[in-house]
Amino acid sequence: MLLLTAKHVVADFFLQSSWMAIGKDQKTGWALPLVAHCLVHLAVALLLILIVAPKFWFVAFIDFAIHITVDRAKGLCTSTFGVTPEHPWFWSLIGVDQALHHLTGFGLSIFMAAN
Repeated sequence: MLLLTAKHVVADFFLQSSWMAIGKDQKTGWALPLVAHCLVHLAVALLLILIVAPKFWFVAFIDFAIHITVDRAKGLCTSTFGVTPEHPWFWSLIGVDQALHHLTGFGLSIFMAAN
């Protein structure tokens, strides 16, 4: 869980460029920034999992699929309802997004620990 949380912080906050962060939430042209962002998550997760528990390499791809789904849902909400930092939903949307990502890490950690 600690490694997946660290992965999330690194990939979401240190390795995500403005192009990814802004682009993935746009009404059009969102696909490439979103895929690039989620590929960063995949690469960092795969690296960490291969070091710590290589038999679970496929978990990085599950994380990728869930991450791209959650971020696209947030992007649809953002672009559909015009959610900007000034919008009253902005921080709530960020909070739900982050909670879902952390729950993903929790669930994947439980899966790996149980197997």
